[in-house]
This record gives sequence, C-alpha cells and structure tokens, in this order.
Amino acid sequence: MNVRELSEKYRKELIALRREFHQNPELSWKEVRTSRRVEEELKKIGIDVQRVAGTGVVGTIKGKEGIKVVALRADMDALPIQEANDGIPYKSKNDGVMHACGHDSHIAMLLIASKILWGLKDQFKGTVKLIFQPAEELIQGAKKMLDEGILEGINTILGIHIWSQLPTGKVSLESGPRFAAGDRFKITVKGIGSHGAIPHLGIDSIVTAAAIVMNLQTIVSREIDPLEPVVVSLGKINGGVSFNVICDNVVIEGTTRSFNVDIQKNFPLVIKRIIDKTASTFNAQAELEYIAGALPCINDPVISEVAKESISKLYGDGVIGHLKKTMGTEDFAYFIQKVPGIIVFLGGGNKSKNCNYPHHHEKFDIDEDALPVGVSLYVQFALDYLDM
Repeated sequence: MNVRELSEKYRKELIALRREFHQNPELSWKEVRTSRRVEEELKKIGIDVQRVAGTGVVGTIKGKEGIKVVALRADMDALPIQEANDGIPYKSKNDGVMHACGHDSHIAMLLIASKILWGLKDQFKGTVKLIFQPAEELIQGAKKMLDEGILEGINTILGIHIWSQLPTGKVSLESGPRFAAGDRFKITVKGIGSHGAIPHLGIDSIVTAAAIVMNLQTIVSREIDPLEPVVVSLGKINGGVSFNVICDNVVIEGTTRSFNVDIQKNFPLVIKRIIDKTASTFNAQAELEYIAGALPCINDPVISEVAKESISKLYGDGVIGHLKKTMGTEDFAYFIQKVPGIIVFLGGGNKSKNCNYPHHHEKFDIDEDALPVGVSLYVQFALDYLDM
C-alpha cells in the first residue's frame, strides 16, 4: 500500500477527527481540550508526547538509525466568531468560537499522518517531530515554542494550510514569499475640548485625526518603491461624545503589511514622523503605539522542490496549482526563519458544497475530500526528505 492508499484507508477516521475538533473549538492559549485530545490520540498510537508552550504538543517518531530530523506542523486555535453554518451536523458547540480558518483540518491531518508514519517507522532513517502549535491567530504560539527550544536539531519543517480559495485537491507549493509581514498600530490624537460654537478655544482632535488619516495614505504611494507590495490600512477610528463638542481625543487603529523585512522595520519611523508633523500643524499631539506581529513567510526553494516531487509521485503533476502570495499573516514564518522549510496551501474550496467562503467568515467550511491529500503530503514529504 502506498502513502496515498494509506491516507484513503483512514478517510472516515480523518473526517471524524476533523468534525470533532470543529465542534469543539478553543481560542488561542485556551486549547485545553484540543491539546488533551491530541495527546490522547498520539499516545494511543504509541508515540512519545511532550507538552510545550502550555497548550502545545510535540510528538516524536524515531525511525531506524539516522541523524536527520524533519518536523511537521499543525496549528490548533480557533477564532472569536459565531458560526453561521446552521445546516451542518458538526457546527461549533461553543458560543462565539469557531474554526473559521481550517485549523481543525490541520490537526486531523497531522494526527492521521502520525498514525501512518508510526506504522512505517521501521522503513525510514531519522526522526519525525509532530508539532501541534497553539495561538497562531495571535502570532504568538510559534515564538513561544521557539523560546522553549522546539526546533533544536531539526533540519526542515513543513506546514500545511487548507485554503478555500484554491480548488479541492490542488496544492500550491511555490517558493518565495507566501504570507506577508503584518503589524498593528494605534495612534492617539490629543487636542483640547471646547464647545462647537467656540472652536477657536479648543484644539480639534477630529480635524487633526482626519488629516493624519489622509497623510498616512501617502506612505505607500510616495515613500515606497511601487514594485514592492505594501499595505497601510486603517480599520478603526473612535472619538467624540456629542455633535456640538470639539473632541479632545481620537484613537485610530490600523495595520501594515509587506513582504520586505526592511520596510517592516521602517514602518514605525515613517508613521511617527507623519503623525507628529501633521499633529503639530493643528497644535495637537499624536502618540504612536506600534506592535510588531508576524514576519514575512518565505518558502525555501530547495524544500519546495522536495515537496513538489513528493506530491507529484502520488497524484501526478496535475495536482500542483498556483496561488498568488497573500497579504494575510502566518506565524509559521518564525519557524522557517530558523530552519529551511515551507508552508503549503492545500485546496479545500468547492462552491457546489458551499465551501467557498473566505477564511475568518462565519460560514467558512472546507471540502473534506481535500484532507487525504494533505495527509499524503505530510507523510510522503517526511519520508522523501529523510531518504535524501
């Protein structure tokens, strides 16, 4: 039986696990039931288990003699979203919490891959590490696991992300940038309140904030090479208490996205300069709180080719699809900053099954026919890399 056939053999169990995790979603750093169930399943197989980063779980499968170590990663956390998929039997049981990004699929695929690799452990040299990561949605879990030494001795790492905007069964394994760097910021504009009838006695923070909003738009258009994909988005603005009162404080919140680490590092300096100069024009003040998030997620070209050969030998070259890089973020970037690796987009989109909603949507769902493909890739990649 080849790896593809083994993956199909466990299809029912695979889907059952995915649906169990979908029904019982847990938020970042609260993956208590999830990590317990992962531990139970790994121990049932016979795999040694280690707790890392609180709710993180790492399993180890040792093959025959050999020094290479390959890591396979699945993230586990859900999102604070109320699920609206009323017609499915596996709808979330937890109010206001939903697996709206496919992490339930990732857990199930890696658990079944673990079972297959355990059965094949006498046929490969080296070691497979199974990383079940918490708190990806907060861009915190990977860093915490790294701080606890999870990648020590590991030669390469593969992550898979189910993707509803890619047709079911297609796999995108391009090298180079895949996910963007993503930071967030908060600007507090401080003026002086006054009655709306006597504005000259106050300093209007709303007018100041409006000018700041407009001036920040020039970062992308006038300060960055137009060949660089960059986004500065303002998603929230709040200020004022009454229609006839000059507002004293306004808070603006936004995000920056890029694929260039130098641009990412320069963002706070540029934003601060613009808000300071703009605020001073109106005799106001502006304070910046800038919070660094994910690094750009850049796939290694050599590992990408290994993964392409792995999936092609099971499904043929026709399974390989193309997907443009995304301005979304993924904290897997911290892993592949340390060791060569790739994150793969696994197609799970199927309009005929209502599985075409974008990630983080209240009706997000995936075509479960994609799951055996992901399992096959996890397993075959590990075998092929250890055999190199």
